[in-house]
Amino acid sequence: MIAPLTAQAQRRILLVDDHPVTRHGLAQLIAQQPDLVVCGEVGKAEEALDCVRSVQPDLVLVDVALPGKSGLELVKDLTTMFPEITVLVFSMHDETLYGERALRAGARGYLMKSVGGEEVLQAIRRVLAGNVYLSQNLSARILDSLRGSPHRPAGVLSVLSDREFEVFELVGEGLTASEIGRRLHISDKTVETHRLSIREKLGLKNPAELTKYAVRWTGT
Repeated sequence: MIAPLTAQAQRRILLVDDHPVTRHGLAQLIAQQPDLVVCGEVGKAEEALDCVRSVQPDLVLVDVALPGKSGLELVKDLTTMFPEITVLVFSMHDETLYGERALRAGARGYLMKSVGGEEVLQAIRRVLAGNVYLSQNLSARILDSLRGSPHRPAGVLSVLSDREFEVFELVGEGLTASEIGRRLHISDKTVETHRLSIREKLGLKNPAELTKYAVRWTGT
C-alpha cells in the first residue's frame, strides 16, 4: 500500500465528472486526507482543459462518459498537452471494456466506481507515486492478451473511435438512439452518424446486424 505523504506535500487533484453528487462524494473523501487536496471540479472535457491550465493539478480524475467529447478523448488531450500531469480514469463503465483503451489513451490506471473509498485513495496514491493502478482482473486480462489468448476479440473493435465504442456498447445494452443520446449528452442525429460509421467500419449491412453483433460482443 502507498503510504500518505506529509501535510506539507499535498498533491492537487482535479475532478472531471458530469455528476455533481459523484464529485461531491470524492471531494469529501479526499478532503479528509492530509496529503491530498481537491483543487478543482468540472463536468465537461472542454472545461477540464481550461481548468488544468489555471489550477495546475498533479492528478486529473476523469470519468469516461462526459457531455460532448468522450472522457477517453480528454485523456489523450491531457497526456499530449500536459505530459507532466497524471491521469486516472474513474468510471462506472466495465473495466474489461474500457480499461485497455484508457491505458492506450495515456491514463495511468482505471478504477471502477463500484469500489470502496479506501481503494480509491490507494489508486490515487499509487499513480501519483509513478506506478500503474489496475485491478487484479484487468491485469490478468491484459497479461493474457499479451500472451496471445485474449478473452474477447477486442482487436476487431480497435478501428472504432472512443465515442463510437461507447455508442457500440450502449447498442449492445439494447438502448435506442434517443436513449444513447441522453446517456452521452449528444443529439439523436449524432448517434445515428456514429451508428452508420460503426456499421461501415465493421462491415455490417444494416441496423439489425449492428444490434445483433453488439449484443453478442457485449455479452461475451
